[in-house]
Amino acid sequence: MIIYIHGFSSSGFGKKALEFKEYFQDKLIHISLPTIPFLAINNLEQIIETFLSLNEKVYLVGSSLGGYYALYLANKYNLKAVLINPAIKPLNTLSHYEGVKYIKNYYDNSKFEFTKEHIESLKKYEVTNLQNPKNIMTLLQKGDEILDYKISRNILKDTNIIIEDGGNHSFININRYFHIIEDFIYKFVKYS
Repeated sequence: MIIYIHGFSSSGFGKKALEFKEYFQDKLIHISLPTIPFLAINNLEQIIETFLSLNEKVYLVGSSLGGYYALYLANKYNLKAVLINPAIKPLNTLSHYEGVKYIKNYYDNSKFEFTKEHIESLKKYEVTNLQNPKNIMTLLQKGDEILDYKISRNILKDTNIIIEDGGNHSFININRYFHIIEDFIYKFVKYS
């Protein structure tokens, strides 16, 4: 089973999640995660452990903060993961939300609180020693207006990495990579 993990202030029913669902159909689940990092990770761990207990293979696809979570979980459970413009240093990226009372969800315009404690809690999910970098595919677009692709490139240089010019944080035309993602997940093809 492929688990799609959405980014910060997004949804499991956003445009990218639905594109993945359309392509991978019943091989993929996509849920909306809590905004509190501990709860999001806890939910994902429960899902992963349930599938693993049923002897089902689990694969992860994470975008932005979802890529950060996917990297942590792939490392913890020795899973294959695809990271799309991942927020590898989310404390830096999300620190500008410190002091903001409510943050708007991009998907449904609802508002939520994200505190300094929430930002700080992300530290415990940082991967400092990647166990199996060949289990990871990293997709980066240099035109990402939110994250500096060079940070991910430098930290994830030993993964199966694809970097393309242009684009944006959403990763324009991600559907061009669906067959490559599928090959990587199921056929152990190397793409770096």
